[in-house]
Amino acid sequence: MSLSQLQPLHQRLTDELRTRITSGVWPEGFRIPSEAELCREFDASRGTVRQALSALRGEGLILGGRGKQPVAGRAALSQPFTTFMSFTEWAGSIGKTPGQQTREIARRPASPEVAAQLGITAGEPVVEVLRLRLLGDAPAMVERTSFVLDVGRLLFDFDTDSGSIFSFLKSQGVDLSRARHTIDAVAAEGLDVELLGVERGAPLLRERRLTSSAAGQPIEYSDDRYIPGLTNFTIENTSEHRANLVRVPTTA
Repeated sequence: MSLSQLQPLHQRLTDELRTRITSGVWPEGFRIPSEAELCREFDASRGTVRQALSALRGEGLILGGRGKQPVAGRAALSQPFTTFMSFTEWAGSIGKTPGQQTREIARRPASPEVAAQLGITAGEPVVEVLRLRLLGDAPAMVERTSFVLDVGRLLFDFDTDSGSIFSFLKSQGVDLSRARHTIDAVAAEGLDVELLGVERGAPLLRERRLTSSAAGQPIEYSDDRYIPGLTNFTIENTSEHRANLVRVPTTA
């Protein structure tokens, strides 16, 4: 195979080797061919091959080197923004059937916490949604979401048991462009115990999310509580690259 006619060559080589790892052609732990073997296969110089391998080491897709046999790393790539934001899209991307049971949708006064996050005055009206999210038939997460009123009122014309709220809002022209995620652990209590079928005090993985428009106007604040045996969040970083936040399933 010759890539000599493609420019820049090192980037084309990087893309080809990345694809082999992320597609599973080179699974985790696979011995990476030597520099000499790659030079012959791609009709490339040793400097070009080294540049491509260095880039993939920076991404965490190649491990070892400097006396250790280089091997393929785990192909955990960051999720697209829409997939990370939408439980429905994420579930589909891992081969699971997403589900939701709406327990409540109501207009009510914003609590002090919600008001602080959304940049409004406590007591101003917001639209709150409480849903149980499912992976297949298994409870996975309790979703408590508060929307500013002019956005949330759109949900009264939407069947919130039918699928992704975010997808619906985007179809209505709502600008959902930015999000800040805070992840920690909390103990199950109250309604979480009932909906998730866990014991009181059991650990839950909590993701609090503030979603804003491209201009930075707060739109939605959510407190999502996951059963940690069904999902977790992985951060991969290197000295050369910013961290990628990835939501991954922990069961087959």
